[in-house]
Amino acid sequence: MKRGPAKYAAAALLTVCALLLFAGCAGALRPGAEPSPDPGGPGFNGTDVMFLQMMLPHHGQGVRIVRLAEGRAVRPEVRTLAAAIEATQLTEITTMAGWLRAWRRPPRAPRHAHAAHGGLPETSESEIAALARATGPAFERAFLNTLIAHQDDAVQLARMQLADGIDPRVRDLARRMERSRSAQIKQMLLFLDNTDTHP
Repeated sequence: MKRGPAKYAAAALLTVCALLLFAGCAGALRPGAEPSPDPGGPGFNGTDVMFLQMMLPHHGQGVRIVRLAEGRAVRPEVRTLAAAIEATQLTEITTMAGWLRAWRRPPRAPRHAHAAHGGLPETSESEIAALARATGPAFERAFLNTLIAHQDDAVQLARMQLADGIDPRVRDLARRMERSRSAQIKQMLLFLDNTDTHP
């Protein structure tokens, strides 16, 4: 049975509509997401922004803490770990700040913005000051304990991002942070276990 011109036109129209509907669905943002500055990107949500805004000051504190090991009487392996943490976190700071700029978001959220979920995890200034005053063998133990707690906060933030964030790049960074910080904590706990045998 031959189709007439009207039937061909109707079939073509249905095909075009189906393609447009599919394209619209493929490019649709997830609920709560905002458009990505990258064409075709999946967008980002409030968790992505919050994670970056919390990690930036957290990383800044981490860099301050590990720099306290410079020139101190710590084991070479502790000094090496501190230097590696500093280099990694400085690189991550640059990356995270760049994403927030691209999204036109400030590097830090307004004060008390994170009160609803427990506030910003951070090492207190009094803890950092006490660590800076520590001397001799007491410094290394205090340094390791302070840094273990600090990096555990980073692990918890990374898990929050992995649970609710949607930007693939931020999720990948959070996944790497969770793995690397967990490994650092494990290594530092071993250092603490061997502190008594360290002269």
